[in-house]
Amino acid sequence: MTQANTPGASGPPGALKTPVDRLITRLARRFGGGQSKEVERFIKFSFVGALGFVIDFGAVILLQATVLPAESDSNVALVSTIAFVLAVCNNFLWNRYWTYPDSRAYSIRRQITQFAIVSVIGLALRNLWIGGTYAFFGEQSTRLLQSVDAGYAPGLVEQNSHGTLIALVFGVLIVMFWNFLANRYWTYSDID
Repeated sequence: MTQANTPGASGPPGALKTPVDRLITRLARRFGGGQSKEVERFIKFSFVGALGFVIDFGAVILLQATVLPAESDSNVALVSTIAFVLAVCNNFLWNRYWTYPDSRAYSIRRQITQFAIVSVIGLALRNLWIGGTYAFFGEQSTRLLQSVDAGYAPGLVEQNSHGTLIALVFGVLIVMFWNFLANRYWTYSDID
């Protein structure tokens, strides 16, 4: 990864350049038509979101396996909050310097506040989705697994864990569009 502030480098000064930039630009031009810059931003935003997803899940797994085991509601809430904050900080930095490097009309303090507000709303939407669907997905995953192995009989906690992971994947995909649009047109509204 390099910064594009050398002579002849593309992008605004301070913009990060990565090995996948050329591929993303080609894909965006091919499929974006007149909106290729927005398609390029969406692809980059999706990459950043995927990295944030890995950080979010990885932090939960690491913290629960070490210093904050899931033995109480307060530990689970603390782990979830720490993981969320780590992912949001990562996502903000990558989006500011890679996805939207030309967005500098607003201060970093204003942008991080707006980004955090959008992220918290996305988290609330995600949690509403998960809360409303995890039991259904858990039951469906159990039925599917039982069709392959008739002896499979998970406990309710295991079934709900499976359902939560399935609901989370769909929730992240759903909220990704909210996060992109809200950040593009509010947090980073100062770009063309």
